[in-house]
Amino acid sequence: MNTFLSSLAVILSTLALICSGFAAYQVYTFQQTLSSKAVSNTTIATPSTPTSVPSPIETTVSSPQTTTPSSNTTTQNINRGEFVQPAFGNKGRVELLSVKRIKDPETGNRDVVDVQMRIRRIAGDNLVQNTDVITVSSTTARNPDTSETYKGVNVNRSTGAVSLSQLRPNSSADAYVWLRVPDGINNLDIFVPDTAAFKNVPIAN
Repeated sequence: MNTFLSSLAVILSTLALICSGFAAYQVYTFQQTLSSKAVSNTTIATPSTPTSVPSPIETTVSSPQTTTPSSNTTTQNINRGEFVQPAFGNKGRVELLSVKRIKDPETGNRDVVDVQMRIRRIAGDNLVQNTDVITVSSTTARNPDTSETYKGVNVNRSTGAVSLSQLRPNSSADAYVWLRVPDGINNLDIFVPDTAAFKNVPIAN
């Protein structure tokens, strides 16, 4: 009897060990399955790389405009070749291109006349001297009705001087001068230095 009970106890102990081992294996397998699912369901978010890099902000810098006192695109109040006079005898020739009234940029008054001219060299090298210089800034005008005279605004409002010796024969240079002429005067006698006088020249408004 004792032998039977001992054998039964051994068998039950063995079965208990087997069941415990099987249960431990099931628990381990279940944990591994859960871990695998957790890893597969986890998504690591990485910052997206922009497809394009925004260009820097473009900055436009406006350059200041240079204002010239006189322009060649002026209203033509006289015909080409209408007012042409010799200079330094027959060494040169001066032609008036335009004579028009403009507004004084400093005062806003319309008491300025812009005289544009073309100075041409006629004589050859053996006749023109270094002293053959037309001082455009010294140009004056006169009222043909009252004989009142008018001078330039200032030296800065003119080309200055044009030397015939610096021009090649039959070549020319354009020049201008601003004269202070009261508003209301419509005609002028114009005197360019070392040049024959221009009589009764109309002023364009």
